[in-house]
Amino acid sequence: MDKELEHSFVTELQDNQNIVHKVCTLYTNDKESHNDLFQEITIQLWKAYPKFRGEAKFSTWMYRVALNTAITLYRKSKRRIDTQNYESVIFKIKADEYDETEEQQLKLMYKAVRQLGDIDKALVFMYLEDKNYTEIAETLGITEVNARVKMNRIKTKLKTILNP
Repeated sequence: MDKELEHSFVTELQDNQNIVHKVCTLYTNDKESHNDLFQEITIQLWKAYPKFRGEAKFSTWMYRVALNTAITLYRKSKRRIDTQNYESVIFKIKADEYDETEEQQLKLMYKAVRQLGDIDKALVFMYLEDKNYTEIAETLGITEVNARVKMNRIKTKLKTILNP
């Protein structure tokens, strides 16, 4: 590949690497797995970059490649990546007013979300990242209507899990 393409890729990756880290955090349980998944996603992004046509925002394309890579590795039994347990997520709220209730609610929400399937978990992740349904649909390769329907079903499922 030429230097210009390489420079462009490195710049985009550096500007948007938080997306990859968030996906890694969602699908891994420890630092080593996180680093392995980050490396694998970076490799897949690099391999696919020459085909990136700029029809979508780079970040949207990056979400799609990162989530697809994580889900593919997650599903492979030989290279299974353990999903992070909610207990291992430590919430430290550095504010004068500490609300233990909020922390407990966040832990319960994470526990509930971890019970969802791969695609549903990715959809919730993007929804919580304030992505609109058009971008969610484009990233996950589903229709916008399907994304909305799935999200409504997920909300109902989460309510059932949280309030049995």
